[in-house]
Amino acid sequence: MDRGYVDFARLHVLHLAGAFFVTRAKSNMDAHRVYSAPTDRTAGIVCDQTIALDGHYTSQHYPEHLRRIRLRDTETRRTLVFLTNQFGLPAATICALYKSRWQVELFFKWIKQHLRIKRFFGTSENAVKTQIWIAVSVYVLVAIVKKRLTLDASLYTLLQILSVTLFEKIPIDQVFARDDPKDHTSQITNQLNLFAY
Repeated sequence: MDRGYVDFARLHVLHLAGAFFVTRAKSNMDAHRVYSAPTDRTAGIVCDQTIALDGHYTSQHYPEHLRRIRLRDTETRRTLVFLTNQFGLPAATICALYKSRWQVELFFKWIKQHLRIKRFFGTSENAVKTQIWIAVSVYVLVAIVKKRLTLDASLYTLLQILSVTLFEKIPIDQVFARDDPKDHTSQITNQLNLFAY
């Protein structure tokens, strides 16, 4: 999780539940080193330490030891400091897990934008999975229709059109046909034309 969400009481609840976390450490974190493990500096790992929190509230909220890994990113030339309660994985794996966090955030952004899931109707694991699977199924079906009808419009546009014309009794190829709206008005003989003076 991002360092903006660092809440040691919440992290301790995760730890007690048997889950592990990887987050960025804030620059003003008050802690001391308990142990330093050997590191592979060629991989950019500057240090791999076991630490204890020293702050009055933070040490009460998270009384266990934490693992602090300092990474020198060769691409950005920045030094990143990670905190985790996972002591079994290699330091490079912990750093890779944090980097993968961005892919998870992009996936959720994609879900919101393309699958049109703004909120979940149920809170159980089964309800959330069902809603996601239904939305993915609809998305894939529209992609198949787009390919079979060789449509140029984006999937997002096609989903918009379908959401508006869902209950109309029109063949699907006519829904996506690009007809000129002027032709429709000229076929209706009893329809008044605003600009026909």
